[in-house]
Amino acid sequence: MAFLSDTLARVKPSPTVAMTGKVADLRAQGRDVIGLSAGEPDFDTPDNIKAAAKTAIDAGRTKYTAVDGIAELKAAICAKFARENDLSYTPSQVSVSSGGKQVLFNALMATLNPGDEVIIPTPYWVSYPDMVLIGGGTPVFVQGEAARGYKISPEALEAAITPQTKWFLFNSPSNPSGAAYSRAELRALTDVLMRHPHVWVMTDDMYEHLVFDGFEFSTPAQIEPGLYTRTLTVNGVSKAYAMTGWRIGYAAGPEPLIAAMRKVQSQSTSNPCSISQWAAVEALNGPQDYITTSRAAFKRRRDLVVAGLNACPGITCPTPEGAFYVYPSIKDCIGKTSAGGVKITDDESFANALLNEGDVAVVFGAAFGLSPNFRISYATSDEALIKACARIKNFCEGLR
Repeated sequence: MAFLSDTLARVKPSPTVAMTGKVADLRAQGRDVIGLSAGEPDFDTPDNIKAAAKTAIDAGRTKYTAVDGIAELKAAICAKFARENDLSYTPSQVSVSSGGKQVLFNALMATLNPGDEVIIPTPYWVSYPDMVLIGGGTPVFVQGEAARGYKISPEALEAAITPQTKWFLFNSPSNPSGAAYSRAELRALTDVLMRHPHVWVMTDDMYEHLVFDGFEFSTPAQIEPGLYTRTLTVNGVSKAYAMTGWRIGYAAGPEPLIAAMRKVQSQSTSNPCSISQWAAVEALNGPQDYITTSRAAFKRRRDLVVAGLNACPGITCPTPEGAFYVYPSIKDCIGKTSAGGVKITDDESFANALLNEGDVAVVFGAAFGLSPNFRISYATSDEALIKACARIKNFCEGLR
């Protein structure tokens, strides 16, 4: 339509949201579809966090707050960064938004000008490139290598940096691959970044606590203190505490950047939900035993899904270090035809045929910038995952 923004024409709807909508529609028609597309824990929010929200309501803490977060939550965030990441921030260096996505959006809106480049490793979370485009910037993709567990090399990062590079947008553990960078791997990347002082670092640490097999999480400014003054460290309570619907994300970084992000937020959503902010205070300051319990469940599910997918003809699934996703390759399925007569030309046709013929919803790899793959979120019950893997195996056995 003529009156719509030209910028909007450059942006795609979220494929993960679209697939979740398809699942809802098919279930409404009576289909027994197993949805593995949504990236949120299936566990309930811990009781102590819910109790804190109820207390906030009863205490009348239901009014507008400061634009980018109450003082108590900013103090809790500073304490979290000091306790878990060896990073020292003051409340004036902290921004709280309605979810981690808004934190990223605010930062990009506040800093990008036409011609600015943002380096994004692939496979990437579906929203990164489109947020860059909305902000007037240009996404520059650096391909993660399957042989490296879908992680980028320092050489590839170095080659992608130009005088126009403004941000390196980094996510570990990764959505969609679950890949997490070791301290040594991260050090190799930060060494590159130290050679290019005009490049800022935006690190999305949302899956920090979902790491397995003794993996030790690190974040760039922690590994390389020289990056502290040009790093925005982004996190939130959604994945770690099963609080996706509460919509609280946060970040810490240089005061001028935080002030600019506050200005963007003041003219868009203004403050995050007051009740959710008080719940997040309890999440960060209260007992942390939920994280240990949920991590054990996710590890069990990861192992179940990796084994189940590697038993499927034509699928190769690496074992990721973190998050709650796997990103299997279907290279050996391309060119075949499904039992229902669908030619598998790419990962999107594979995912659509799997949904229509096998009643399993996954997200095709092209949505994340690396094909031929698909993403599974194993943040659902063991029973559903076992059933889904059996259906995927049956579908793959039917390919000819």
